[in-house]
Amino acid sequence: MPEHREPEAGASREALGHSFRAHTGDEGAAFEERNASPEARDSRRPHRSRLWLWIILALALAGLLLLVHSCSKDTSSSAGGKGGRGQTGPAAITTGQSHTGNINVYVDALGTVTPLATVTVYSQITGRVMAVYYREGQLVQKGQALVEIDPRPYQATLTQAEGQLQHDQGVLAQAKMDLARYQAAYARNAIAKQQLDDQEQAVVQDQGTVQADQGTVDYDKVQLAYCHIVAPISGRVGLRLVDPGNTVFSGSSSTLVVITQLQPITVVFNVSEDTLPQVQAELKNGKPMEVDAFDRADEKQIEAGRLNSLDNQIDTTTGTVKFRAGFANKGLALFPNQFVNARLLLRTLDNATLVPSAAVQYNGTAAFVYVVNPNSTVGVQPVTVVTSNTNETAVTGIDPNVTLATSGFDRLENGAQVQVHKQATGKSGATGSDAGSGPGGATTP
Repeated sequence: MPEHREPEAGASREALGHSFRAHTGDEGAAFEERNASPEARDSRRPHRSRLWLWIILALALAGLLLLVHSCSKDTSSSAGGKGGRGQTGPAAITTGQSHTGNINVYVDALGTVTPLATVTVYSQITGRVMAVYYREGQLVQKGQALVEIDPRPYQATLTQAEGQLQHDQGVLAQAKMDLARYQAAYARNAIAKQQLDDQEQAVVQDQGTVQADQGTVDYDKVQLAYCHIVAPISGRVGLRLVDPGNTVFSGSSSTLVVITQLQPITVVFNVSEDTLPQVQAELKNGKPMEVDAFDRADEKQIEAGRLNSLDNQIDTTTGTVKFRAGFANKGLALFPNQFVNARLLLRTLDNATLVPSAAVQYNGTAAFVYVVNPNSTVGVQPVTVVTSNTNETAVTGIDPNVTLATSGFDRLENGAQVQVHKQATGKSGATGSDAGSGPGGATTP
C-alpha cells in the first residue's frame, strides 16, 4: 500500500491563501482572520485597544462639558434669584392701595321665589261649560270672570224655591191674622184659652216653614253663583285647562284654572344657624333688614326687598333656618319657583381698613398680602379677613395707605425684587348696596 503522508503546514497555509484570494467581502475577511497566523492576530490587537481608548476619552469629555454647562446655568439662576422664584429679572406686578372706608356685611344664600298665594279653582257644581273668559298667562284681577257654566238648571231650581217661600209666607201671614182675631175674642171671653194657644203654635210652625224655605232659596242662589266663576285673587293664570262645551262635575279633581299671585311675592332661602343670633339681634332692634335677589349667575340684581319673617325651628338635617323676604315685584321680574341668589344685609362696617380683593392671598386657611417696600422689594404680611366683596376686602393687621401687590404672585416671595407695571387707580365701590359678595359670599365676623 502506498504510504499516507500528512500535508505540510506551509503547504496547507499556502493552499488556504489561494482559497481566500478566490473570495471577496466580509465573509472572506472573517475567514482570513480565523485562519491567520497567531503573529498576525497579535499585530491587530493594539489597533483595537487604541480605538476603545479614544471612545472612552470622547465620552469623558462630553460628560465634562455637560457638567460645566449645568454649573453655569445654576450659577446664572442663583444670580437672578432676586427676581422671584428662579427666574431672571425683577417680577412685573400691579399694585393697589389700602384705605379706610365703609363696607357692608352680607349673608349669601340660595333661594326660591315663592308666591304668597296659589289658588287652584275647581267646579263646585255639575254643568256644561258655556264660556271661558281668560287667556293663557293673562294677569287677572280679583273678581274678574273666568269661566261660565250653564246656569239654567240652577235658575229653575231657585225659582221653584222662591215660589215655595212665597206660598209659605202667605200661610204665615194668614196664621198671624187669625191669631190677632183669637186674641181679641179671648179678651172678650168669646173663645176658650185652648183655641188661642193652638193658634199661637200654628204661627210658630208657619214661621219655621218660611225660614226653611228661605234657606233653600239662599242655597239655590249660591249654586247659581257657582255657575259664574270669578278670580278669587289677583295674579296670573296658567295654561288653559277647560274649553267651552266640556261638562264639569261637582266634587271631581278636574282643575278649571290655576292662579298665582305675583305682586307682592316672596323669596324663601336657608341661612346657617350660626348667623341666627346676629339676625335676631337686628330684628329685636326693630330695624328692617334689606334683602337683594340676584340672578342665577349672581351678577345682576333682580329686585330689592326686606326680610319678612323666619321659620320657628332649625332644620336638623342641614343646620339651617328658612327665611322669607318680601318683594314688591313691580316689574314682574321675579317668577314663581325661580332660582335666585339671596343676599341679606346684616350690618355696615364703618371706618374699616379696605384692600383690593385681588391682593389677598391664602396659604391654607391663613390670609396674607405682599407689601411693596420703597426699595422695590416685597414682604409677606399676614392679615385677618373680616368680610369681602367682589372688589374690596375688609382686613385687620395692616394700616391704610400701604402699597400692595395685586398680580404676578407666581414669581413673588419674601424679599423678591419687583417692578411695578401698572398702578391700580381709584377705589372700587364697597359701601352701601354697591358692595357685592365674593365668590364664597360675605364672611360674617
